[in-house]
Amino acid sequence: MGPEGEQLGVMSSREANSLAMSYQLDLYCVAPTAVPPVCRICNYGKVRFEKQKQDKLKKKNQKVQELKQIQLTPQIGQHDLETKARKGREFFEKGDRVEVCVVFRGRQMTHTEIGEDVMKKFNEVCADVASVEKAPYWEGKWYKEILMPIKRK
Repeated sequence: MGPEGEQLGVMSSREANSLAMSYQLDLYCVAPTAVPPVCRICNYGKVRFEKQKQDKLKKKNQKVQELKQIQLTPQIGQHDLETKARKGREFFEKGDRVEVCVVFRGRQMTHTEIGEDVMKKFNEVCADVASVEKAPYWEGKWYKEILMPIKRK
């Protein structure tokens, strides 16, 4: 391809290189694996700058997904649970994952079913914006699960 994007046809690499020299530009191989390889006569510095600019823009637009944590207790009140769920919704809308933890202390471990009910209530409140990524599991005195935001189109 020529400097203005026109087709120059099939030619040897030596001919293409001499043609690029006559234009005082570089011979840039666009598709080296194609048969025959596709090359372009252009200013390579400009091509490299445009590629760097595109890569920078892609990196800027990328969202790194963080893991946020929300701690609950088995004796949490209804309003407190709603407040924590509202905060969880904010995290999901930002695109973050949330680790929900029910913390048991002392004798609370004898009634683990209460904590499981609290976890179910939290899941019901956030069901429209989040789905379970990792099912509830025990880690010492912590009952945990990881929720992830539902993708919207």
